[in-house]
Amino acid sequence: FADWLHHANVTKVGPNDEHWYYRLIGCGYMGSDGGCDHGSTEALFDELPFFQPKSNLYIGDSEEQKGIHCRFGMKGVIAENHFDGSRNSIALLMGKRRYILGHPSNCDKMALLPMKHPSARHSAVDYTNPDLEQFPEFAKAKSNEVVLQAGQVLYLPTNWFHFIVSLELNMQCNTRSGITDH
Repeated sequence: FADWLHHANVTKVGPNDEHWYYRLIGCGYMGSDGGCDHGSTEALFDELPFFQPKSNLYIGDSEEQKGIHCRFGMKGVIAENHFDGSRNSIALLMGKRRYILGHPSNCDKMALLPMKHPSARHSAVDYTNPDLEQFPEFAKAKSNEVVLQAGQVLYLPTNWFHFIVSLELNMQCNTRSGITDH
């Protein structure tokens, strides 16, 4: 973490500069079958007990909880547009992140990569500079934008698209659980 922070805590980052990203994973009560990532960090649940797999406002189906994932991003880091196949609750602990959200009904306009592609669930469209000649349907996609700030939680139902831009040094943790039918 200290190494990441040393590299990530900069005031200006250009497109050709290195971008630093740090991630921790905790499996909580799950993972006894070896299904959790090797080297997971259970201490995350000591610090963030509301993410422990039990039914509450943030976890719709505790038996389907996918652990906790904490991501630390520097200004300018992006997560390409994609969807998750389960409910997603995202808590921002520090900094700001911009989310561009799209309803699943936009799926046919998102130019998704093929299911067997290593980045399946992701859009082929570069959101920072969309090529509307190559992807003309993308121009018809509808989206919402939100800037998540420290202390806020964003709930994403199953299959909602999200493109993320780190607006400043930030820390966020999320958990996914179950699926929604809406």
